Amino acid sequence: MAVQTTWVKESSFGIWFLSSNIWLNHVLNRALNDLQTLIPDKQAAYRTILDIGCGRGNSFELLDERFCPKTICAIEIDKALLKDAVHHGQQCHAQVTVTLGNAEILPYPDNNFDMLFCHQSFHHIIKHELAMQEFYRVLKPGGTLLFAESCRKFIHSLSIRLLFRHPMEVQKTANEYLTLIQKTGFRILPKSISKPYLWWSRWDLGTFEWLGLPLPKNREETLLNLVATKPEQADTDK
Repeated sequence: MAVQTTWVKESSFGIWFLSSNIWLNHVLNRALNDLQTLIPDKQAAYRTILDIGCGRGNSFELLDERFCPKTICAIEIDKALLKDAVHHGQQCHAQVTVTLGNAEILPYPDNNFDMLFCHQSFHHIIKHELAMQEFYRVLKPGGTLLFAESCRKFIHSLSIRLLFRHPMEVQKTANEYLTLIQKTGFRILPKSISKPYLWWSRWDLGTFEWLGLPLPKNREETLLNLVATKPEQADTDK
């Protein structure tokens, strides 16, 4: 199947930033810490994991350590990042396979993965409905979706517009992401939803909080972390 190539390539700054210590410690690790607490009935191991938009593969060792998979499959649309991703995969206990491709047409069979990890990748995707249907298709019944994304308020902020590249017209609010995931067929428990308001996601970069000012109670959320599951009796034709 041919790979669709309609996508918005990240800026040079963005590609560099995704391997920085700020990204690794304050974004990736922090999201995984949060997501782990949201998993209902967490298993000791998840045998097969799919990493969506793996970039340079910085998440591989973290997934390997936290979820003890036998195999990690990863898909990335930017060919220039694949060499580094393969290198990171070689550091894992799990067997890691990196594939050039698009989340809107996943090159994997139905009901194939125990866990799907989509961290800060979905807001780069243009056809959200197609991609989420693909996530549902390739997860096994009972499989787990770890979903961590920046929402419209953050992506549309001036600093992000200047430094990064995204398909701006498709960005969603936290509630719109929730609606999309549920409409696709996933189940989400209220206790498996988190909306962290982290300093780096705010227009002031946390300055007001540092000065002792309270966080706004009525706000449009900037981040969404959630864990969803594909029902055991899933409709495989969905």
